[in-house]
Amino acid sequence: MFATPDSTAPTSPPPATDRWPSLLGEAASRWADAQPWLATAVLVVALIVLAWLAFEITRRYLLTAVTRVVQKTNATWDEDLAEMGIFRRLAWAVPFVVFRAGLPYLPALPLGLVNVIQKVITVAIVIVLARAIAALLEGVGRVYARSPNAANRPIKGYLQAVTLVVYIAAAVILVAALIERDPLLIIGSLGAASAVLLLVFRDTILSLVAGVQLTGNDLIRVGDWIEMPGFNADGDVVDISLNTVTVQNWDKTLTIIPAHKFLDNSFKNWRGMQASGGRRMKRSLHIDMSTVRFLSPEEIDGLRRFGLLGPYFDAKQRDITEWLANNPAGRENPVNSRRLTNLGTFRA
Repeated sequence: MFATPDSTAPTSPPPATDRWPSLLGEAASRWADAQPWLATAVLVVALIVLAWLAFEITRRYLLTAVTRVVQKTNATWDEDLAEMGIFRRLAWAVPFVVFRAGLPYLPALPLGLVNVIQKVITVAIVIVLARAIAALLEGVGRVYARSPNAANRPIKGYLQAVTLVVYIAAAVILVAALIERDPLLIIGSLGAASAVLLLVFRDTILSLVAGVQLTGNDLIRVGDWIEMPGFNADGDVVDISLNTVTVQNWDKTLTIIPAHKFLDNSFKNWRGMQASGGRRMKRSLHIDMSTVRFLSPEEIDGLRRFGLLGPYFDAKQRDITEWLANNPAGRENPVNSRRLTNLGTFRA
């Protein structure tokens, strides 16, 4: 993958005619052979300028064109990806690619230094790609947040877990590039350190498992009103991430609760009450049964002066009239009839 110096090769660099492309001409090749360090310095400056120009062209013109195309489309997901800076982060890979491609054309640069520069460029490209992938995942999360299922099935925790895996993979590739080893060998060596990793990432692993159970079993959604006395949490869930659940209490304070604590402690979710459209409240009101009686016509006329009771009496009178029309027994004897009571009116 990387150029390594050969122990049997001569210590001096090969002639410029072997390392410089023939398209520069024979005269330029002879001049480079006569002044290798000067030619190398000139080419390094030219390569730096070329990499800078490539970056500026990409950033000023290519990214601008992409932004205009994104704004003209009817879709909104591409705008979210653009706002997360995915294309802007990818643009940083252009100068590194240009510089890496121009390394073989430097005539007097030692192969050992070329090897080091190649490693540094590889590290930079891997970091740029990892940050671009992280921005892509964050953009996917923003797009999904506008879907109808976002509140019921949040995926922020899953995306953060994938982002963590991406950064771990990038770190493995970086170490493999620096020590010139196969990344699979490094991954295999991590098995010996698994106990240490489990200890370091204990909360992250527990929270990941808890997040899967909480969202998979639909125990918590963003917007749910929950109570968790053990953490003095009483309010709405405003965010569910990989490690934590953020609750905004009624006094506008925020309580940050580790996700795995929801499996270790009991909590109350008021979603059922909110979904029903009302809150059932239990209050004891003691009434003396001896005071319950029928209302007289005079009392009904007197209570009609209350604006809130007028529609109630009108509806009840129509209901009783219709009932009496269908039940002759009620017209024959008041015992079988329906009449308004003071308790029913008090309840209304």
